[in-house]
Amino acid sequence: ISSFQVYVIQVSVGNHQWTVKHRYSDFHDLHEKLVSEKKIDKNLLPPKKIIGKNSRSLVEKRQKELEVYLQTLLVKFPVTAPKVLSHFLHFHLYVS
Repeated sequence: ISSFQVYVIQVSVGNHQWTVKHRYSDFHDLHEKLVSEKKIDKNLLPPKKIIGKNSRSLVEKRQKELEVYLQTLLVKFPVTAPKVLSHFLHFHLYVS
Protein backbone atom coordinates (compact mmCIF):
# COMPACT_ATOMS: atom_id res chain seq x y z
CA ILE A 1 0.00 0.00 0.00
CA SER A 2 1.37 3.42 -0.90
CA SER A 3 1.66 6.16 1.69
CA PHE A 4 -0.36 8.58 -0.43
CA GLN A 5 -3.26 8.54 -2.85
CA VAL A 6 -3.16 9.99 -6.37
CA TYR A 7 -6.43 11.32 -7.77
CA VAL A 8 -6.96 11.08 -11.53
CA ILE A 9 -8.83 13.98 -13.10
CA GLN A 10 -10.40 13.84 -16.57
CA VAL A 11 -10.41 17.33 -18.10
CA SER A 12 -12.52 18.22 -21.15
CA VAL A 13 -12.45 21.54 -22.96
CA GLY A 14 -14.24 21.62 -26.28
CA ASN A 15 -12.80 18.78 -28.36
CA HIS A 16 -9.73 18.44 -26.12
CA GLN A 17 -9.57 15.79 -23.38
CA TRP A 18 -6.69 14.86 -21.10
CA THR A 19 -5.89 13.35 -17.73
CA VAL A 20 -4.22 15.08 -14.80
CA LYS A 21 -3.00 13.34 -11.63
CA HIS A 22 -2.67 15.07 -8.27
CA ARG A 23 -2.24 14.18 -4.63
CA TYR A 24 -4.51 15.70 -1.99
CA SER A 25 -1.60 17.94 -0.95
CA ASP A 26 -1.65 19.45 -4.47
CA PHE A 27 -5.33 20.28 -4.06
CA HIS A 28 -4.54 21.81 -0.67
CA ASP A 29 -1.77 23.99 -2.16
CA LEU A 30 -4.10 25.09 -4.98
CA HIS A 31 -6.81 25.90 -2.48
CA GLU A 32 -4.51 27.96 -0.25
CA LYS A 33 -3.49 30.07 -3.26
CA LEU A 34 -7.11 30.55 -4.38
CA VAL A 35 -8.23 31.51 -0.87
CA SER A 36 -5.54 34.19 -0.65
CA GLU A 37 -5.65 35.44 -4.26
CA LYS A 38 -9.31 35.01 -5.23
CA LYS A 39 -11.08 34.99 -1.85
CA ILE A 40 -12.49 31.47 -2.37
CA ASP A 41 -14.42 30.08 0.63
CA LYS A 42 -11.80 28.38 2.78
CA ASN A 43 -14.29 25.63 3.68
CA LEU A 44 -14.84 24.62 0.03
CA LEU A 45 -12.04 22.03 -0.01
CA PRO A 46 -12.88 18.72 1.71
CA PRO A 47 -10.94 18.47 4.99
CA LYS A 48 -7.71 16.55 5.39
CA LYS A 49 -8.10 13.16 7.06
CA ILE A 50 -5.39 11.49 9.12
CA ILE A 51 -6.94 8.23 10.34
CA GLY A 52 -7.85 5.74 7.63
CA LYS A 53 -6.76 8.12 4.88
CA ASN A 54 -6.02 5.26 2.47
CA SER A 55 -9.17 3.22 3.13
CA ARG A 56 -11.11 2.47 -0.04
CA SER A 57 -14.31 4.13 1.22
CA LEU A 58 -12.49 7.34 2.20
CA VAL A 59 -10.61 7.47 -1.10
CA GLU A 60 -13.85 7.05 -3.07
CA LYS A 61 -15.64 9.65 -0.95
CA ARG A 62 -12.78 12.13 -1.26
CA GLN A 63 -12.58 11.52 -5.03
CA LYS A 64 -16.24 12.60 -5.33
CA GLU A 65 -15.70 15.59 -3.03
CA LEU A 66 -12.66 16.75 -4.98
CA GLU A 67 -14.61 16.43 -8.22
CA VAL A 68 -17.35 18.66 -6.77
CA TYR A 69 -14.65 21.06 -5.57
CA LEU A 70 -13.15 21.42 -9.06
CA GLN A 71 -16.56 21.75 -10.71
CA THR A 72 -17.48 24.46 -8.20
CA LEU A 73 -14.28 26.35 -9.02
CA LEU A 74 -14.97 26.17 -12.75
CA VAL A 75 -18.50 27.51 -12.20
CA LYS A 76 -17.06 30.40 -10.15
CA PHE A 77 -14.69 31.30 -13.00
CA PRO A 78 -16.77 30.60 -16.15
CA VAL A 79 -14.83 32.80 -18.57
CA THR A 80 -11.21 32.65 -17.47
CA ALA A 81 -9.87 30.34 -14.79
CA PRO A 82 -7.26 31.86 -12.45
CA LYS A 83 -3.71 31.13 -13.59
CA VAL A 84 -3.05 28.79 -10.65
CA LEU A 85 -6.17 26.73 -11.47
CA SER A 86 -5.35 26.63 -15.19
CA HIS A 87 -1.86 25.39 -14.38
CA PHE A 88 -3.23 22.78 -11.93
CA LEU A 89 -5.48 21.40 -14.70
CA HIS A 90 -2.66 21.64 -17.30
CA PHE A 91 -4.64 23.94 -19.61
CA HIS A 92 -1.32 25.43 -20.79
CA LEU A 93 -0.31 22.05 -22.27
CA TYR A 94 -3.52 21.29 -24.17
CA VAL A 95 -5.50 24.43 -24.93
CA SER A 96 -4.06 27.23 -27.02
